Amino acid sequence: MAEIEQQVGQERGVVAGDRYAQAVGRYFEAWNAAGEEALGKAVASAFDEGITYTDPLADVAGHEGLAAVIAGAHAQFPGFVFRPLGDVDGHHDIARFGWELVSTADGSTPVAGFDVVRLGEDGRIRSVLGFLDRVPAG
Repeated sequence: MAEIEQQVGQERGVVAGDRYAQAVGRYFEAWNAAGEEALGKAVASAFDEGITYTDPLADVAGHEGLAAVIAGAHAQFPGFVFRPLGDVDGHHDIARFGWELVSTADGSTPVAGFDVVRLGEDGRIRSVLGFLDRVPAG
């Protein structure tokens, strides 16, 4: 039994874990992309054309819809970047991870959340289900 657990752990940690970490890395590149052209390229790299994105504030589909949500977050929180919180965890084609929105000026983190993503065969994200764990008062 221990041998099977070790093999599964190695599979998840080395092969599958890299797949999840790479996908989530591209996710953060997209969310931190500055400018319309860079954002469009980063979204296309990280997300499948048929991406669906749902969180408490948005429910969109496609690259254009997601790019608009990301641009809206940048407009609402200028001078902030998204960064991961903790490790990426995944199995099959599903991964989960935490994140927070950080001020580049003072390091404050007014927003934090947790996302669950589904990957396509090419490693790009097909769907995002997002949850907000911390939001500004008011």
